[in-house]
Amino acid sequence: MNADNQSDHDQRLQRALLSLDGLSVGDAFGQSFFFVTAVTADQRLEGRFIPPPPWFYTDDTVMGVAVTRCLQKHRAIEPDWLAKEFAKEYAREPDRGYGGTARGILQAIGEGVAWREAAGRVFDGEGSCGNGGAMRAAPIGAYFADDLQMVISHARKSAQVTHSHEDGQTGAIAVALAAAWMVAQRDTSRPQELEMIRFVLANLPQTETYWRLKKALTLPHELSPKTAALILGNGSQVISSDTVPFCLWCACRHSDDYAEALWAAVSVYGDMDTNCAIVGSLVALSTGHAGIPAEWLASREPLNLEFQ
Repeated sequence: MNADNQSDHDQRLQRALLSLDGLSVGDAFGQSFFFVTAVTADQRLEGRFIPPPPWFYTDDTVMGVAVTRCLQKHRAIEPDWLAKEFAKEYAREPDRGYGGTARGILQAIGEGVAWREAAGRVFDGEGSCGNGGAMRAAPIGAYFADDLQMVISHARKSAQVTHSHEDGQTGAIAVALAAAWMVAQRDTSRPQELEMIRFVLANLPQTETYWRLKKALTLPHELSPKTAALILGNGSQVISSDTVPFCLWCACRHSDDYAEALWAAVSVYGDMDTNCAIVGSLVALSTGHAGIPAEWLASREPLNLEFQ
């Protein structure tokens, strides 16, 4: 390996790690709102009181770490390796908030079932259209930011391991494309409102997530996050089309303010950890590490990267 190739890989990996920090802090921040009373959650939101540390992350982060390890080790998404890594991490810490479908798939992979079979047989053979592929996809877009075909291809590969339904893969592609856009726009003047969404739509398969995301272009600028979520979804259905459109709208709306983006994301309730993970993974690429509040980063439990 020559020095130029190593330097290029290192720069790509640093972008992926930045996105991973944004993802994991967002995930842990959103997760901290789940296990308090509704009154406490409302008080935190109204007063912008950050939750007391430590903030524990969920399967969103565990899988995001595995994706980033894969990029570090292979400079690509290798589905066979990634499937084994997902299954290994699930077996090591099964209580990280995995959904029932994910549990079944990962347990089967760990028992030796091929990932294509394990992912393909759920929901009567239709596969999952859940938001799990999307929640871990931004580091891929950050890594391959200068090559959109690689972004699309590797985002799809990363999702296929657990989401054989096309719309589950579309959600991952949408988030990865948004991440690539954030990288490209970071050093430019503030772009036109919702330009990121137009960019994503221009490169996205036309599945249900595409059509729901397209509605974001019709929303007035002054619309509140809660009203936007009524139209775009808030992740409460735990599927891509009910999660990704709002998250991209929120990230686009607050691309220059990480904390504000996460307060907006968590304010709509729903799948709070995943919403905040996706939004955080994108906005961090715009703001850089300096944009993630130091207190928030310190509140998140340490990541287990284990890079070799």
